[in-house]
Order: sequence, then structure tokens, then C-alpha cells
Amino acid sequence: MEAYFYSRLLSKTGGNKRMSSSKFQWLSSIIFLYLVNQAHGQSRGVPHDLNCITHNLKVWDCSWEALPTINHGTYEICVINSSYPCIRTEKTHFEIPALTFADHEIKINSIHVSGNSVIKFILNERNVSLVPATLQDFNLTADFSTSTLYLKWNDNGSVFPSHSSVIWEIIVQYKEKMEVATVATLNTTLIGKDSVHHWNWTSDIPLECTPHYVKIRYYIDELHFFGQKEWSEWSPLRNISGPPVKENYEVFPRDKVVPVGSNMTFCCVVGEPVLSAQFGKESYSFIRLDRRSVAIKINNITVSPSSGTNVVFTTKSNLYGTVVFAGYPPDIPRKLNCETRDLKEITCSWNAGRPTGFFGPRGTNYILYERFSGRNVTYGRAEEHMNAIHQLIFQMITGQEIYNFTLEANNPLGRSEAVILVNITQRVCPHTPSKLIAKDINSTAIFLYWHLSGNFANINLLCEIEINATYSGQELRNITVRGLETSSYHVYMDKLMPYTMYTFRVRCSSENFWKWSKWSNEKHYLTTEGIPSKGPDIWREWRADGKSVIIYWKPLSLNEANGKILSYNVSYWSEEKTRYLSEIPDSQHKAEIKLDKNDDSDYIISVVAKNSAGSSPPSKITSMEIPNEDIKVEQIVGIGNGILFHWNYDPNMTCDYVIKWCNSTRSEPCLTDWKKFPANSTGALVEYDNFRSGTRYNFFLYGCKNQKYQLLRSILGYTEELAPSVAPNFTVEDTSSDSILVKWEDIPVEDLRGFLRGYLFYFEKGEKGTSKIQGLESGRSDVKVKNITDITQKTLRIVDLQGKTGYHLLLQAYTGGGIGPGKSMYVVTKENSEGLIIAILIPVAVAIFVGVVTSILCYRKREWIKETFYPDIPNPENSKALQFHKSICEGSSTLKTLEMNPCTPNNVEVVETRSVAPKIEEDTEIKSPVTDGPEEGSDAEPENHVVVSYCPPIIEEEIANAGGEEAGSSSQVIYIDIQSMYQPQAKPEEELENHLVGGAGYKPQMHLPVTSTIENIITADDLEKTAGYRPQTNVNAWNLDSPDSPRSIDSNSEIASFGSPCSINSRQFLIPPKDEESPKSSNGGWSFTNFFQNKPND
Repeated sequence: MEAYFYSRLLSKTGGNKRMSSSKFQWLSSIIFLYLVNQAHGQSRGVPHDLNCITHNLKVWDCSWEALPTINHGTYEICVINSSYPCIRTEKTHFEIPALTFADHEIKINSIHVSGNSVIKFILNERNVSLVPATLQDFNLTADFSTSTLYLKWNDNGSVFPSHSSVIWEIIVQYKEKMEVATVATLNTTLIGKDSVHHWNWTSDIPLECTPHYVKIRYYIDELHFFGQKEWSEWSPLRNISGPPVKENYEVFPRDKVVPVGSNMTFCCVVGEPVLSAQFGKESYSFIRLDRRSVAIKINNITVSPSSGTNVVFTTKSNLYGTVVFAGYPPDIPRKLNCETRDLKEITCSWNAGRPTGFFGPRGTNYILYERFSGRNVTYGRAEEHMNAIHQLIFQMITGQEIYNFTLEANNPLGRSEAVILVNITQRVCPHTPSKLIAKDINSTAIFLYWHLSGNFANINLLCEIEINATYSGQELRNITVRGLETSSYHVYMDKLMPYTMYTFRVRCSSENFWKWSKWSNEKHYLTTEGIPSKGPDIWREWRADGKSVIIYWKPLSLNEANGKILSYNVSYWSEEKTRYLSEIPDSQHKAEIKLDKNDDSDYIISVVAKNSAGSSPPSKITSMEIPNEDIKVEQIVGIGNGILFHWNYDPNMTCDYVIKWCNSTRSEPCLTDWKKFPANSTGALVEYDNFRSGTRYNFFLYGCKNQKYQLLRSILGYTEELAPSVAPNFTVEDTSSDSILVKWEDIPVEDLRGFLRGYLFYFEKGEKGTSKIQGLESGRSDVKVKNITDITQKTLRIVDLQGKTGYHLLLQAYTGGGIGPGKSMYVVTKENSEGLIIAILIPVAVAIFVGVVTSILCYRKREWIKETFYPDIPNPENSKALQFHKSICEGSSTLKTLEMNPCTPNNVEVVETRSVAPKIEEDTEIKSPVTDGPEEGSDAEPENHVVVSYCPPIIEEEIANAGGEEAGSSSQVIYIDIQSMYQPQAKPEEELENHLVGGAGYKPQMHLPVTSTIENIITADDLEKTAGYRPQTNVNAWNLDSPDSPRSIDSNSEIASFGSPCSINSRQFLIPPKDEESPKSSNGGWSFTNFFQNKPND
């Protein structure tokens, strides 16, 4: 231990850069002596490994080690060169006051039975460790309602000489396994005296669920101490156990109030196993804390319903539960406003903000503090709603105008507050005025009274009066009145109109405007009548006979009549006489005066309106007009609901201008309305509510010169043109083969609905009922249209038409407003006789011409036509090409054609071929018109093909003579198939036989010597099978089918023959049997060849 001490001392000393080299040598010598002494002392059991610590920086506690084999004696410890006395002790440690920061020599004299030994140590503050004393006394308490641990302890700061920083480390453990719940650190400062420190921690598991343990240690960081600094030892464990489990208190925590989003742990402490746990409607798996406790952990709890969220643990025999309430702390009150209505009470209102989710005893509580007076008002709990407005009433303090209010909101989760400073005299919003009363002064002025509760003696009030008249609109008047202690106020209201129904209402504020009060109820009041302010607007019209004049006047408006008009007084006079009429009742707005227009006298006519208050000023007009002969009727179209007129300025017009109008379709006198304009005007827009679109009006412009009127212009006009409402009525006056004449009538003015611009006439060729008239359009190629812009034209002739043809006609009128409906008609033109004759003659001429041309062509091509369509068929009776045996044709007159006469020689092809067939005297082939050459399948080579002239010999009776030479022989005709002559090579006998039998075509009859060899080769049966030309020996074997018939061509019958056996050129039977037993032709079809077979033989 001493070696370690001196090595540290050496390292620290060497680390001091201010140490001189001589001191380093001196220290090295000491270390060497120490090592020698240590070795010598250990051999004798002297102290070694001196170790010093301090708990309070005032006392050093040093100890050493000695060999256990040596009996302990007495130790004397001295500090060399120090005023501290030496210490004798039998223990191996001692305490000395803290030495200064320097090296000190410590001498320890060990006195033993075996002898004495002395050892010296060098001790410095750097070799001393600061180890605070273990904290033994601290207080641990718990708040089970919040699951919070509270720790309180004394830092013993008075034992330390100076200020020092302290770090405290606290560990909390729980459960039976002593699991660490939290590790916390706390920084404090020693101030030279004892201080009490506090620390608290809230457990996530209710304290009732399982025991909690706490221990603490600390570390002092003394800046002026250069030795080692170490943590103190851990304090003894202190534990907190839950209260004894009572009936109905098995689940913790009880009725907890937590913020939304909290994480909570609920535990159940029971003596029986828990089967399930449920939070709200959801089940959770539980955590076992110890033998009697289980818990569930809920994260991010949402807002609870008003009755809270239930937590239930289920055991085999019972249910255990609790309730949790989750919500929000109160929002800072928003829009806090304090004002007064009567300067007696102050009303403070605010917006509660977000609902907390708590109700009843857990709801938000509000307290309003006034700091200057120290008074407060509490707001009772109420059900909360989003952005709900709350208010408190604070009684005003006499003489105080400035108020400083603080509104505090609190609930189980927290508190908030809002502050407002107000001068209450500038925040006056009076109550709603009431009890409005109006009293007459005259027809244009009244007094208006109302009641306003409150004490406003110290301020002025600004009141706004809303005036609504029936016909003059709305008016607002602001009036300042002196505030009163009483509640009755009145104002003077003038500049009103007589006999007018008014509606009044009032609202007030302070002169230093803050807010208006609500409007009072409306007060309706009718002012008294006054004298009419002006005379009626008058006009006059002469009758057509000129014997009387009618005076018209317009009723006065309400603001002109100033009351109810009772009657009108009409009078007229001239220079010679004056005449008055009786009063005209208000319902009648015209009067007729008997005057003669031809009379040169000019009368002045006057009209006066009367009500209960008096008579109006007179309105005057003269009876005579200034003539004007130069008047032309003009046309005009309005804009919108009016018509704009223009005229030139005339300085001679001294009175005014009058525009009169009437509906032109009505009977005389034409008067609907009139309107006057100043004399200096040059135009006017006449608008009239009764103007109707599509209605024609007559307008007359008058000018006034010296109180006499002159007609200036006469105008026909429409406010808006429309399309005609009816179609023109037209008729067909005349028709011809190429034209139609139509005539139409004018459309009545009331149906025209605009100025006529023209007519559209459509016509289309077609059958009756095949064309929709309304569908005719000028854009179609088959529709023709004529635009008639001359509105005076009433007839139209349509030319260039076709005779005896139907036409669809349509006539439409159009105005500036559009095209009106059309009237349609169907007309057929008359027949054109010349065209009919031409139509007949042209086809006849064409037919004759075609017949002549065809005849000429047929005559010139007659030979070709005959050969092509009607070829000659030779008579078999005239043919001598073959001669048959007499026995064949005996007894039958129908077979005389077999007696063949000499014929004209034919061209014969002689083909040289090699064949094993019986040799014929001459290899010949008779070329008939039907056979043009060898078959397509023939392989005969060209060099063996020779064409010669040939004439068949006349067959004599050599056959009979030859037959006499040999008794058993007879003469036969052999039919040789021409095709067999074209075979490229010899065939075996059987092939030749089959070939001969299956051959087809024409075969000449040749005379051959009848020998036994031939008889062996060709028998009579084989002759029947031969398909070539053969005598008609067996009529029943004839096949009458057409050669074109599939039966005759495709048949495999052995008796099938191709063509007549008695013909050279023909391919059909020419001499069919006539008896009934002969077979009938089975050919049911018809062929082009059969058509020519009925031709008689040449």
C-alpha cells in the first residue's frame, strides 16, 4: 500500500512542472530509502500501505496494514515538523486534522514485544480521498392517490467549510424481484449550513400494488480539494408498502383522473387467481407483479364518456373494478371581454375553448379576480360545449373606472388564466331601448320617446334612429343625448313628409363608441296631411269632330299629394269669358269641355287638386295647337323596356317638350300616356312599365312655344320587335304546265308584332304527303327559296317548273324580330301535251332503230349464227361409210339407215402403233367432225402420226364368200376404238381386250377375215360391250339419254352407247323407236343442244 502511495506521490510530483531538478533528486533519494526501509520493516512486521480518506474535508482518517502474524502492540504517530502532538493508539488507524496542501512526513513507531520499529510516510492532500459519509437519516413518504413517492433529507452542509456542488443519485426498486423502476440524479450545492432537499417520483404502477424501495448516495465535487473524489456508500433501503387491502378496494388506482393520451397501469390485489382483465370493451392480458397482484397496462387512453371508463378484473368468484376519467386540462379562456350595459354591473364573457371531457365535480371551475379591489366571483360548473360562451357578472364599485380582471380556469388536470384591463366607461353597450312613442308637432315634425335602463349621468349617449318611409326608402340619423340617471329619453324629428307612414327604431351606445345596443322594436307612425306640393300633370286631346276637348291629368304621387286627394277643380277661360266646372272626384282623371276647334278663341284650361289640408297650385294648358303640315311618319325600335328619342335643339321652344304615346291598334282618341321634358333637352328615353314587346305604339313629339304646343314628329315604334305570330294567308291564282301564280294578303298589325321586312317563299318538288313543310330549308339543294323584300308586293309567279308535277309551297313573313310561321300548300302543275308526244315518240324511234340495226347485223352474220346456234345434222340414210350384215336389219323397216351408201371421203389419220391386238389390214382412224385428235391422255409420239386421205372401201359380199370356205365360220364387223391406236406401246392381250371394251367414240366397220383366232379373241358378247359405233341390232339396248346427261356419260352400264349408231356427225339418237315398249328417255333436263335436235334432216 505504501509503495502505491509513494508511486502516486512520485507521479504527482513529477507532473508538477514547477518542481526543480534538485527537488526531484531529493525525492528520488527518499523513495529509495523508503523502499529499503519497507523491505526491512516487513521482515519485522512494521506498518505499511498507509491510506487516508476524509468525509468532511476537515479531518483525515488514515489507516495502514500490519502482518496478522505479528502481535499488535502500541503505535505512536507523529507528524514531523508540525505543531500537532503525537498520537498513541493500539489500532491501525488514526485521525488527524486536515493538513495544508504540502508534503508532510508521517512517522509511525511500532512498539512490540519483539522490539520497536519506525517507519516514515510522506503524506499530501493529493493522496487523500474524499468519500462523503453514508446518508443514514432521510424521510420517505407516499401519496397513494397519485402513486407518488416523496423523499426528504438533510445534506449536512454545515460540516463542510465552503460551497461545493453535490450530485445525488436515487434508485427506486419494486416488486419482489427488486427490479429497478427508475434511476434519478439531482444536483444541489452545499452552502455551509444544513439544507433540506426534496425529491418526488410518480410510479407508473400504483403504490398499493407492490412494495417500492428507495436508496440514495451522493458525490461532492469540491473544487478546492485536489485529492480523489468518490461516491458515498448507498444508504440503507427504505420501502413503502401499500395500505391493507380492504373490502371493495382490491383494484388500484381508484377513480383516477388522467390526461388524454396517458399510459396507465391498473392492478388487482386479491387472494384468488384472476381469470381476465377488461378496459372499457376491450380485453387485455395481465402482468403478474407478485403472488397476490396482477396488472394491465393501457397506452394512449382516449377521452372517456361522461360516466368514465370501467376497468374490470374477473376471478372465479367475483368481479373487481374501478373507473378512470380521461380528459384535457382547461384551455386558456379565449376572447375575454368585460363590458357594462348600465354602468351598474360589469359582464365578463369568454370562450371556453376545447371541451375538457369532464363533467360534474371534475368539470372546469372559473374564478374572476379583480386585483384592485381584491374581490372575486366564482362561476358555477356547467355542461361544456365546443366554443361555448360563458359569462360572469361583477358588481361595479362606486368611483372606480379602471378594472384589472384575471379569469382563472382549473380542473383536476390543471389550471389556466387570462387577464384583461379595462376602462369601463369606454366599454358601454347599453340595453335595448324600449317603449318607443311618437307625438305630432306638425305634418313634417314629431317627438320620439323611448326608455333606456341604466345610470348614464356621467357620460353622453350616441343614439342612431332608423327611419323607413313607405316610398322614400331608408334614412339613418345619429343624435347625441345627455345621459341621465333616469331612463326616459326623447328627441326632435323634423324634415318628414306629410301623410307618410314611417317606421322608427332606435339603438344607442356611449359617445366613446364601443358597441351598439340591439335595435328596439319598430314603431309605425303616420304623419298628418299637408297641402299638395304641386298641381297635377295635365294634357288635352280634341275630339275627331272638333266640337269638344278632353282634359287628362295624372294622379299626384304620395309625396306630392301630401294627403288623400278628395277632388279636382277644372276651369277654363279666355279673354272674353270665364267658365268653371264642378268638382271632379278623385277616381276620375279626365274631364270633357265643349269647345269648338274652329273657333279662333284660345282657352286656358286649369286643374287644381284638393285634400283636407288645402288646394294645390294650378296646372294650366292652352286649347289651341300651332299647325305643322310637314309631318312624316317615322319608324323606331326601342332598347330594352324603353325607346330613345332624339331631336334638334330649338331656341324657340320656351316651355317644354311632350312625348305622347298610345297603342296604335286601339280606337281613337289615341291616348295612353305622356311625359314632359325640359325645353333645353335634345333627347329623352321613354320608359313605361306597361310597354309590351311586339306591340306597335304611336309616338307624337310636341314642342311648346309661348304656352302653345306644336306637333313636331309622328313616330311608329316597338320597344322590341318579335317574329310574326301568324302566317300570311296566300292562295294559288293560276297554274300552267311550267308556272304557278300565288297571291297573299297583309298580316294584321297586332299579329305582325314588328315592322315587316319581307317574305320568304319556299317551293320543293315532291309527292303529296312526302315532305314536311316545316322542314323546308334554303340550305337544301332540292329546296328553292325566293326572298321578297318589297313589302308592297302581293303576288309571285314561279316559273321554269315541270308539267303535271306536284310542288310543296311555303310562305313566311319576317320582321326585325325573326321569321314567323309559314303557311304551306301542295299544288300540281298542268300536263304538258308537247312533252307527252315527245315522250312517246322518242322510245318508239329508239326501238325501231335498234330493230333495224339488229336485223342488218343478223343478216350479215347469218352463216356464223347458223353454225354456232343451229348446225346441220347429216342424214344417216345417206351415209355409206359402213355396211351392216343383212341379218341385222332384216324384218325392220326402222333400221333401213344401216344400208349405207357411198359417201364423200373423209380425212383419215393413220397411226403407226405397236400392239398385240389382232392385226388389221390397215391401221386407220376415221376423223369425224367430233373427233379432232388423239385423247389428252395419249402418249403417241409425233413422228409416228401420219395424215393421209382415205376413203372407206365399199363392202362387198366377200364376207359371205369367205364364209363358204370354212363351214363353221361367219363374217363379223369389228369395232376398233380409235383411242387404242394411240397407245405408245404394246399391251398384253387382256389389257387390249379391256381397252377395246371400255373405248368410246366413233369406230369404223372394217372387213376382217373370220378366223378362229379372232373368234377366240373377240366374241359376240364383247361386241355388245364395245362403246363405239355399232349396228342397231338390239333396239332395247339403246340409251336415249342426252350425251350431256350424267347418266349417259358417267354410267358404267355395259350397254351404254355414245351417240347414235347410225350417225357420223351427231352425238344424239336420231331414230328413236316409236313403239310403246321402247325405253323412254330418262333425261329430265334441257340442254342447249336439244334445242337444235328437232330440226328436220336436210
